[in-house]
Amino acid sequence: MDAMEMDTDNSEAVRNLELNESSRSSTSTMTAAQTISAVNVTNSESYTPLDEVALYDRQIRLWGMEAQLRMRNSKILLITMRGLANEVAKNLVLAGIGSLTVMDPEVVEEDDLGASFFFSEEHVGQNRAEAALPAIQALNPRVPCHASIESPLTASASFYSSFSLIIATDLLLPTLLHLNQITRSHSIPFYAAATYGLYGFIFADLLVHSYVLKRIKSNVATRLGPESRTRSIISTRETQEGETRLEHVTKQETFCPLSEALSSMVDSSWPLRRKKKLPSVLPGIMAMLQFTAIHNRLPDPDVTREDLKEFVRIITPETERMGLPVELNEVGFMRSFLQNATAELSPVAAILGGVLAQDAINVLAKTEQPVGNFCVFDGEIGVAPIVVLAAQEEE
Repeated sequence: MDAMEMDTDNSEAVRNLELNESSRSSTSTMTAAQTISAVNVTNSESYTPLDEVALYDRQIRLWGMEAQLRMRNSKILLITMRGLANEVAKNLVLAGIGSLTVMDPEVVEEDDLGASFFFSEEHVGQNRAEAALPAIQALNPRVPCHASIESPLTASASFYSSFSLIIATDLLLPTLLHLNQITRSHSIPFYAAATYGLYGFIFADLLVHSYVLKRIKSNVATRLGPESRTRSIISTRETQEGETRLEHVTKQETFCPLSEALSSMVDSSWPLRRKKKLPSVLPGIMAMLQFTAIHNRLPDPDVTREDLKEFVRIITPETERMGLPVELNEVGFMRSFLQNATAELSPVAAILGGVLAQDAINVLAKTEQPVGNFCVFDGEIGVAPIVVLAAQEEE
């Protein structure tokens, strides 16, 4: 066989391979489209299943059609449309959730224009939820988006009951506790989050949440039962993908309400050296939330002497209550923390908003381990530890 014949044979083989791959891809796409079209569709009259599969093809390949359908059937409420919520809304809508309702009774102010990319000068004086809605909807016309101008404190319990996930951002502690009480009574997963200049936090109360981790099968058998004081391995199953043996591990995580988390210590089994490695922002966030509960506001941005004294008065017993060393409460940190409390920084909102939105997507899809249950962010030193704050036997 000469070189030309070999090239011809190779070309033919490549074409056959491409045809086979194309056929498999088309078959997969058609199957996915049929699966989606079987779901009740209310998005728009121009809805096309094949278009939707193509639009979300990359994430369907990542976590599968079943997970995508769970997201597609979700109804999410996002409260307070400031910089952090802007990032969350963008990521959720682009991921293809079922619907998004944004809630905010306040109006757009000039200070909102810095970190909130859904607003421009023409929106100043308009309601924040209504002003942001057109830009959010334009990101993905397939996701129905709605606005509510009602206060989260006055909205009825029946209003909240229709949602499958509620995310509350940049609210004072009394409002967060009120919302968490409602979400608990209706068995709705709940997130609370806020940014304070270079700092911020994410709290998750996902009730009892089950999820599946897919990993390469190890030679060591996976043991069922408790994995930590809040997490257990429920079941495992194995599959084969080509020459790779995979294991699908179902885990279950039990969460506590915000009120319990705020009265809990860090893990009592931690040695002192581990506790000393925690950033000062952890007790700082706890003290900030307590400050808002007492004064119904954030500290004065000019850091008045009275606010600084009050914050020190709060943070010292909070640090001791959590079982942390008081040397975490550095005066320099506290002054910087308070000076930043009312500021919104786009990079911080982007980081925390991205983490929060991705965690919410994972929870809806029931893939990956969620935040459990407190993530605190310190942009000054670039750390974001996750700490479990829940009742322990010693407590």
